[in-house]
Amino acid sequence: MTHTDTLPRQSWPGRAEAWLDDRGKGAWIALMVLSFIFVWPLGLAILAYMIWSKRMFACSSRRRGGPAVGFGPAFGFGPAFGFGGSGGTRFRSSGNTAFDAYKADTLARLEHEQEEFEAFLRRLRESKDKSEFDQYMTERARDAANPQPAPQPAPQPGPQAGASANLPAETGRD
Repeated sequence: MTHTDTLPRQSWPGRAEAWLDDRGKGAWIALMVLSFIFVWPLGLAILAYMIWSKRMFACSSRRRGGPAVGFGPAFGFGPAFGFGGSGGTRFRSSGNTAFDAYKADTLARLEHEQEEFEAFLRRLRESKDKSEFDQYMTERARDAANPQPAPQPAPQPGPQAGASANLPAETGRD
């Protein structure tokens, strides 16, 4: 028995929607792509409808009456996934109390390890910054205590005045 068999007589858009729902998200995406190819305003309208009706981000369990799960509070991504709700991370019960306890302990351990790792990175950055600053201050103090004399400019090569006096006198051989 399909979804369309259980519905009372509907208009053709309602029947088309039910037919596409029975075939899954792939059918909706195929319809949207074909609509973009042949009549782009219709494809845009179908995309907007898919987003508005949460068909774009809903998992396939929605067709079977399960909850829709998506990306953000507007799409069903709420307190069950640690976002929203009042304080702390809250998760839906899986129905297995042993697994739920294991999951809660594991998540708490991972959060604690993440906090420790972030604190380690912060201390590492601080120590690196401190060592670089200390090195700079040491070099600056050394340079201030032992000023280097400014280098004297090297004499320019080329003819100089009085250079002819240093040349040997020519002999009168001809």
